[in-house]
Amino acid sequence: MTDKRSAGERIVRILVMAAFLIVVIFPLYWMLITSLKPKKDIFSLPIHYWPKTLTFENYENIFKITKFHIYIINSLVVSLGAALVVLTISTLSSYVLARFKFRGSSQVMFFFFLTQVIPAFIGFAPLYLMMSKLNLVNSLSGLALVYTVMAIPFSTIMLKGFFQRVPSSLEEAAQIDGCSRLGALVRVIMPVMLPGLSATFIFSFVQNWNELFFSVMVIDSEKLKTIPVAMNSFITKFDVDWGSMSAATVLSVVPTLILFALCQKLIVQGLTQGAEKG
Repeated sequence: MTDKRSAGERIVRILVMAAFLIVVIFPLYWMLITSLKPKKDIFSLPIHYWPKTLTFENYENIFKITKFHIYIINSLVVSLGAALVVLTISTLSSYVLARFKFRGSSQVMFFFFLTQVIPAFIGFAPLYLMMSKLNLVNSLSGLALVYTVMAIPFSTIMLKGFFQRVPSSLEEAAQIDGCSRLGALVRVIMPVMLPGLSATFIFSFVQNWNELFFSVMVIDSEKLKTIPVAMNSFITKFDVDWGSMSAATVLSVVPTLILFALCQKLIVQGLTQGAEKG
């Protein structure tokens, strides 16, 4: 009876997971086949779940009518640059909050948590005015600065949990052997926290890569557009170029898929470690 029940439970779990997988993958599949359809077939009836005619004209169009290769480079520069700065600052700030008890530390954490429940668009007007006075509007450095400020609180919260899980005896032993506190952090603690650091970096990178609201606000020049801003331009007042938008979306997903594929084990380890308290 027990064996039959366990076998039945496994079958149910497999069916539920298969259904969930189909629900998650189908939109990606539909986006892919839409990008491979001629424009006249995208809304043709009856619906075909595989293109009658495969074409790459949508991919050709986004490079012919737009500077899509420049948009990719802009997105990479902003996303990678901001993610690296966020990781550096958040590592140091979370280390201090995890290892030292000082007056106001709990208020700092409360402020970081508070930033996560306040809608970002509330700060649109004052942020834009401040960036205008600093001549940071319509610049990749200004956009990267916005992304950095947005991501630091949550990244600090994440990394603080990782630091609390690592025994302080490790860095104490390194200091006894002659390491400074910073040397112990870099040489001993950070290698142990590599999964957590990787998860934090990838979270920040993906958030920057997909962000649209602030990129539309900051960037106006054609040569400085990032991928989300460029994709938004496929939506006009009277029409939506679904073929080109689907092709651009497929290409924009590739870098993040590669990043997740390369760092899959580190991400899983990092999320698992972050869920535990040492």
